[in-house]
Amino acid sequence: MKWLHVSLLSAAVCSSLLVAAQKIDAQKLPFESKSLDLSNKYAVLPYNRLVKSAGSVVTFGDPQLENHALDLCLLPGAEAIAIEHRTGIVIMKAGSGTIIGGLSYDSIAQYSGLNSTYSGITSFSSSGKTYICWSAAAGEQVSSALMIAEWNGMQVTNVAHVSFDKIQPAELALPNQVIANVEGGEVYLYVTLNGNNQLVKLRFRDSKIVWTAATGVAPFGICITGETAWVTNWAGPLVTDTTLETAGTPWGSSYTDPRTGSTKHGTVSAININTGQLQQEVHVGLHPNAIIASPDKKYLYVANGNSDNVSVIDVAAGQVVDSINTGLFSKAYAYFGSSPNGLYIDAATNRLYVANGMDNAIAVVQPGKYNGNQVLDSAVVKGFIPTEAYPSGIVLSGGRLYVTNLEAKGARVISEATDLKAADGKLPSAYSIHKELASVSIIPVPNDEQLATYTNQVKELNLFTRIAFTNAPPRADAAARPLPERIGEPSLFKHVVYIIKENKTYDQVLGDIPQGRGDQSLCIFGSQVTPNIHKLARDFQLMDNYYASGKSSAEGHQWTDAAMVSDYVEKNVRAWFRSYPHRQEDALVYNRNGFIWNNALDHGKKVRVYGEACTTRYESRWRWKDIYQRYVDKQPMDWHNTTTIARLRPIISPKFPDCDNISFPDQIRADVFIDDWKNWEQQPGDQVPDLMVLSLPVDHTAGMSEQYPTPRAMVADNDLAVGRIIEAISNSRFWDSTVIFITQDDSQSGWDHVSSYRTVGFVISPYSIINKPIHTNYNQTSMVRTIEQILGIPPMTVIDATALPMFDCFSANKSNYKFKSVPNKIPLNEMNKPVAQLQGKARYYAKLSANQSFRDIDNGDDDNMNRIIWFDAKGEEKYPGEK
Repeated sequence: MKWLHVSLLSAAVCSSLLVAAQKIDAQKLPFESKSLDLSNKYAVLPYNRLVKSAGSVVTFGDPQLENHALDLCLLPGAEAIAIEHRTGIVIMKAGSGTIIGGLSYDSIAQYSGLNSTYSGITSFSSSGKTYICWSAAAGEQVSSALMIAEWNGMQVTNVAHVSFDKIQPAELALPNQVIANVEGGEVYLYVTLNGNNQLVKLRFRDSKIVWTAATGVAPFGICITGETAWVTNWAGPLVTDTTLETAGTPWGSSYTDPRTGSTKHGTVSAININTGQLQQEVHVGLHPNAIIASPDKKYLYVANGNSDNVSVIDVAAGQVVDSINTGLFSKAYAYFGSSPNGLYIDAATNRLYVANGMDNAIAVVQPGKYNGNQVLDSAVVKGFIPTEAYPSGIVLSGGRLYVTNLEAKGARVISEATDLKAADGKLPSAYSIHKELASVSIIPVPNDEQLATYTNQVKELNLFTRIAFTNAPPRADAAARPLPERIGEPSLFKHVVYIIKENKTYDQVLGDIPQGRGDQSLCIFGSQVTPNIHKLARDFQLMDNYYASGKSSAEGHQWTDAAMVSDYVEKNVRAWFRSYPHRQEDALVYNRNGFIWNNALDHGKKVRVYGEACTTRYESRWRWKDIYQRYVDKQPMDWHNTTTIARLRPIISPKFPDCDNISFPDQIRADVFIDDWKNWEQQPGDQVPDLMVLSLPVDHTAGMSEQYPTPRAMVADNDLAVGRIIEAISNSRFWDSTVIFITQDDSQSGWDHVSSYRTVGFVISPYSIINKPIHTNYNQTSMVRTIEQILGIPPMTVIDATALPMFDCFSANKSNYKFKSVPNKIPLNEMNKPVAQLQGKARYYAKLSANQSFRDIDNGDDDNMNRIIWFDAKGEEKYPGEK
């Protein structure tokens, strides 16, 4: 395949990477001068990755839903493939890739609302029939189920299930991988219960439970060799030593790394299949997920999603004999972040295929040769095959690899709104973030020559050569700049303020500014509601090509704080079974290297965190009105923050309300920060922290819930808080040495005519470009990388290591400009009307707001919330995407 022989890099980069690293413009690649769109060459993801699968791609799903292909298996006879996706299964004809059948949960009343769990679909024959088994959870009537269905060659029939009861403190038993094993002529099913920390053995013919065995924390995958079932424990062993640091992995807890907050161990439990007794627990890498056996059953391969490697276990000895680094960047550079999460081994060639989620590629591995626990020949990564985004499940049939792509091309389903006509009479396009099609790549197994070509393509798509810029050593004679050209060179800034807001698209807020690429018809929080944001766009810079990297707050706070998501987050996307981790109270959401604050602390920086990674404890009977009135009347209020991470406790502001709490007006948050800032001003010298991370979440809004202000009032509250904070900083003695970054955590509450990922971002400083639009393609990982480069600290992962620093947002010339905040034009206490006073659609949406669409941030129905916000602003105008 010759589709990408033309290099994505400039001639300067190709000829001399180190020389080009000295020139800022040489670091920008051609796609970064364009909008995030889908071209015929490749799709551009909002986190420094290009996607173009080898072979062919089959796309499927309801375009009104967010579809994710999770896993797949061959049906007996290998003529068809069963694909597990988030809202059901589909059956694909092998070879042609034609979809020939399937099942949607919502098509059967009993299974309405179910979501498929992480992975693990299987198929087998019994009594002349073909059965398919997989797991689902969180339905309206069925909470945790092993799904069992027949495939008669034309349709999925006789759908049934086995339910599992939860065990406290789990809220769901949460079955995951299931495998079938024939013992004495009888078919038995083994199911991991991820929530209950159990493995269950069932007799297939009557669904009778034979035994239930305890595992480690959050069991994921299972493999059987001989009389032993091997179970991967995503979060490691059960906690028995409470003197060590632990944190929540809802439900329960796990051992955690005191430096980062991530899980400290990964293990595999060995359980006797006859008795259900635990035989031993083997320590492997972090976040062990998929597990398979070698063709001779002598060795096990375990994908460690948070360690970028595959552990090799000697079955007879029950110990790890090898560790295979499969990450694209692992060999040449010591950068982490490939997320291996799926495995397949070809018995004919003994080739091991590893799905590297964040590399968007399959690693092709020639396993090593072993004599017991002795390595005779080391394993070799032969190359990489490009897929679409986040490959997960893999099977091989008829000389073709079939790969489920969990993120496909991202959220790119387009809808046309017939009533929103532009001046030229054309229909604009309106993207929203939770409309995404699923995909499966079908790739002929490459020979060595083709694999070498594919490997080069994977490197280009992952911006592999940009690492040369990242790793260029600092120059001793480099002059101080606002944004240094190289990591370790001096910056004119000593202090970084990083503000994270909630859930808005570019068009939703800035679509009314003619200098940018906006659609005013989609703008509902324009200059009347957000005068400070609009003033920043006029007086500093308007970034109309800036993108959120994730699709929701549960992803967004990981992207903003860590510049990537862990395999646990990715496997939960759109389902969020165990937690919705925007507060980061779940240890499994932390990648191995942690977040920006521990990266800064590790390198001797002083850090203060406001509202991230904590929970606010306060009087639960207080409502927004109570808190606001106490604030206005200057009455004392008592609240405090807690966090699961010991290292964060000394640096978290105890009085700054957390990112999930919009019962506290953002004016309170602004006051807390400004009080700290003024206190630093009064102290001798410079006591301001190097890095300050702030959450300002109230622009999320509570819809039309009568307990809260109107959406526009809450957005106005947020806007004023931002303005006041920037005014305080820009009029202080620390202004010349401070830079402020502002981002939304995600873009899920609105619509955008360019991309559903496009959002609002700013870089504010005396050296920021003044009164000039910035059209460069930047995203949240670019912002994290820029913060790191200014602070002189290294990237945390391969994602921020390949991000483009935001050079275009800075000037060499200092401005004397001082920001003056603009008073709010919308009363901050403009309350939603009580339901009893409303009729028709307004009454309906007010009830939805209170009962279904708003239960803390993002905990309700997102589509309902978006429709409510639109109705509140636009009345009876047709919703974007409706004919």
